[in-house]
Amino acid sequence: MSTNVTIQHGEEINNSTGVSAKKLLMWTFLGSDVMFFGTFIATFMAYRNKSLVGPYPEDTLNIPITSVSTFVLLMSSLGIVLALHYLKEARMGLAKFWLLMVIIMGIGFIGFQIYEFSHFANMGMTPQVNLFGSTFFTLTSLHGAHVSLGILWLIFLLINEYRGNLNSENAIDLEIAGLYWHFVDIVWIVIFALLYLITANDGVPPGGIPWIGGH
Repeated sequence: MSTNVTIQHGEEINNSTGVSAKKLLMWTFLGSDVMFFGTFIATFMAYRNKSLVGPYPEDTLNIPITSVSTFVLLMSSLGIVLALHYLKEARMGLAKFWLLMVIIMGIGFIGFQIYEFSHFANMGMTPQVNLFGSTFFTLTSLHGAHVSLGILWLIFLLINEYRGNLNSENAIDLEIAGLYWHFVDIVWIVIFALLYLITANDGVPPGGIPWIGGH
């Protein structure tokens, strides 16, 4: 064991930072993921309202539906805070309940996204149709993949709770997953603000060809 690392309560602590080794690795990963998402968000904004053919955001985006899915995802962050709190207090029944609620809300969010993609397909918007479609689907699909990975991770932890392998002594495992989940939620807030609220009224750009279609 390196002299820069000590063990406290079964958890590796980096002496130079005072942070758990597991947390340090997660923060490093999240930092790289910030740049990853930042690149795609910047690309979306750079090509905003430059599609020469429709459908355009004003033709397809359903802000009320997406607002509901956003609320569900944000509430899941509260749920994972409660799950971690009760796990640290060894109140396993409540810890399991709230972790299950987070999983259900995460699945609900993915369900909303699948519905939205189906709605877009019915409107004629696909990743191949124009710049808006390609950048929108790329960014939201990447975020959906991150949410799906988080759901699988939380299901694994819930199973470990039922098996007795996750308890107050190693609650750091759920805390690490919680950091990832909160990050995914924060990224969605940015995506929702930029892709939905700001671009919702984008229509035919100068030089564009009006799209004739129906809702």
